[in-house]
Amino acid sequence: MTIRVRSLTDTQERQAAIPALSDLRIRVFRDWPYLYEGTADYEAEYLAEFIDAPGAVLVVATDDAAVVGAATASPMAGQKPEFQEPLQRRGLDVARIFYFGESVLLPQYHGQGIGHQFFDAREAAARAAGAAQASFCAVIRPDGHPMRPNMPRDLTPFWRARGYAPVEGLTTTLHWQDVGDADESPHQMQFWIRDL
Repeated sequence: MTIRVRSLTDTQERQAAIPALSDLRIRVFRDWPYLYEGTADYEAEYLAEFIDAPGAVLVVATDDAAVVGAATASPMAGQKPEFQEPLQRRGLDVARIFYFGESVLLPQYHGQGIGHQFFDAREAAARAAGAAQASFCAVIRPDGHPMRPNMPRDLTPFWRARGYAPVEGLTTTLHWQDVGDADESPHQMQFWIRDL
């Protein structure tokens, strides 16, 4: 096992990685708590749009040639209204915030420090871009959800150790199709923020 974590900066290299990244996102987000019923077409379109976004950061973890993890980030000012508007209503300056999108890693690679490397790379990029804060969103699921595992993995201690904290009452709503559902449904997302 030879794990390598690096930022992909070359546009052609990023585009070539789209199929592997699409598959990775679908596999990881299908599990708790996202329960996301993704499609390869949607993922390819989403990732292509992301790659073209100004200031976008793409960090990948590979085991030999296989992509086993990835993390994204980009300036909040380039995000969709669902992300910007709740922050603006709170009086936060979206021009000074970097948004951390997904951080996905195959389960067999957990506990090896890769998550820290993902955050290190994205925080460095955010600082280099002049951001004063970093933010991400985490899905909120009820404790009694029928698909909740007996002992779900709790990332709260990891996020707090990195200096992030949930901002009370600062949420947004995103829509996606849950595993086993026929249609998309709304999902509440909690903002976490830290000063850089």
